[in-house]
Amino acid sequence: MKKRILSALLAAAMILGGALALTACGGDSNKLIMATNASFPPYEYKDGENFAGIDIEIAGKIAEKLGKTLEIKDVEFGSIIGGVQTGKFDMGMAGMTVTEERLQSVNFTSSYATGIQSVIVADKSSYKSIDDFFNLDKDGNWVSVKDGVKIGVQQDTTGDIYASDTVENWGFGENNVIRYKTGNEAVLALTSGKITAVIIDNEPAKSYVASTAGLRILDGAYTEEQYAICIAKENTALLEQVNKALEELIADGTVKAIIDKYIPAN
Repeated sequence: MKKRILSALLAAAMILGGALALTACGGDSNKLIMATNASFPPYEYKDGENFAGIDIEIAGKIAEKLGKTLEIKDVEFGSIIGGVQTGKFDMGMAGMTVTEERLQSVNFTSSYATGIQSVIVADKSSYKSIDDFFNLDKDGNWVSVKDGVKIGVQQDTTGDIYASDTVENWGFGENNVIRYKTGNEAVLALTSGKITAVIIDNEPAKSYVASTAGLRILDGAYTEEQYAICIAKENTALLEQVNKALEELIADGTVKAIIDKYIPAN
């Protein structure tokens, strides 16, 4: 199967470009307000009343470098970019992939992690690979989605974007995708037999499979992508500040240590 792998953060589109604004975003505010969707372990989730996860810790370190207090807002994933655009949030960090569509609305920092979209199916199902969902031609190319296949996704995520695309673009088509507000809702629909599979990022997929009996992850990635932090296009000074802090945290090994804490190498 042909994989679509995003180029390194769409490098040309990621260039900060132009002269940066001289005044910092947020005026004299001592807060760095971050929007996330805390149902995406191990990147962000709730541990009791507290937020935890890779993105939470990296954002905390960025706030420290900027001399600000991190304030986290737990919102629906689909509302993050709009809230960043309007200035309701300073930045969005939620295992968010850089796409050409999103770059039309917001800017992104450098990448801090690589994500893989995986496919979860019922353990008793006959599906062994992503090709099994499709009718194939003599050369093994996808021609159409098999009857009855329904794919669950968390709405507005990259899993949703990719799966909802046409078969020609390695998707399943709008009519074969069912959107849920959270990954957990999609997984529950799978366990109850309402859908055929769930497409979601690999690390949350592993968490869901580990905590839910009767599920497994298909071998191979559906897509691979890069995660970054989104910031409003007008907030060029904040983009520069956050990007500088993030790159320092990557260079000194802090980001790797945080990721390794939640995703051990083995």
